[in-house]
Amino acid sequence: MPITVQDQLPAIAALRNENVFVMPQSRAKTQEIRPMRLAILNLMPNKVETEVQFIRLLANSPLQVNVDLLRLDTHRSKNTSEQHLDTFYRYFSEIKDNNYDALIITGAPLAHLEYENVGYWQELEVILDWAESHVTSTLFSCWAAHASLFHHYGLKRELKKDKLCGVFKHQCFSEHGALTRGFDDDFLVPHSRYGNISLEQIATVPELEVLAGSDKVGAYLVKNQSGSQVFITGHPEYEADTLAGEYARDVAKGADAAIPENYFLNDDPKIEPSKTWQSHAFLLFSNWLNYYVYQTTPYDIKLISQDVRTNNYAE
Repeated sequence: MPITVQDQLPAIAALRNENVFVMPQSRAKTQEIRPMRLAILNLMPNKVETEVQFIRLLANSPLQVNVDLLRLDTHRSKNTSEQHLDTFYRYFSEIKDNNYDALIITGAPLAHLEYENVGYWQELEVILDWAESHVTSTLFSCWAAHASLFHHYGLKRELKKDKLCGVFKHQCFSEHGALTRGFDDDFLVPHSRYGNISLEQIATVPELEVLAGSDKVGAYLVKNQSGSQVFITGHPEYEADTLAGEYARDVAKGADAAIPENYFLNDDPKIEPSKTWQSHAFLLFSNWLNYYVYQTTPYDIKLISQDVRTNNYAE
């Protein structure tokens, strides 16, 4: 089954060129099934690029998923046109009375700001609390993962002097976990962050379990007991050239930018990088949609607000 988005969303054309099936809403209305309802709160500056990255991963599933793109009421994007946002995005205030089977909150380039100094922090806290009673499972990406671990569990990130940037090898810590089902013993994931929450900190919260990570990156994949919260500290959604673009921007700023680790062949930025993490990324999102959304959410979406989750895939 395909991902369903608004007709004319630019991501449709980009993904169809990759032979990814994305269905316009006009066609989806003719299908008599109960599709999953998923919202993406897109906090990244380049929203169109991020739409393509996440919708690509969501589309590699047999489930039909209707996607709503969300924007904050208290923040105006400087890097995406208002026309695009007005056409394809909905304000949180418009959907706050709705229930969703799933929610993705993306990362944001806010590494050096304290959370309380982020202009939309108060609204984001409202959304984090809202998701607890209106969403079956929420997936938090990179900065959003650290922000939500702070909000929900009081875990404070440490800001490293040097950015963790590159493509790193990871291991599974849970032998029979549903989220990591089918993973290889070792798998690769890009990271691009200054923030870090140590494995020791996470271990102080009995509700949380680290499913994958490494000595180099620390915790990569974390969830709470029910699977209603899934935290990803890396960027499995990245394109092959995303880190190259970030590196070029850092160099252009005059920063003493380190070459991303294990990314360019022979550490030569002139050589086009390869994408070595896509199979893991597809499997992770497919597992999440299957085990912690589809298998867990009630058929009557109104019941989500009554917190009637039944999770048979506890790890």
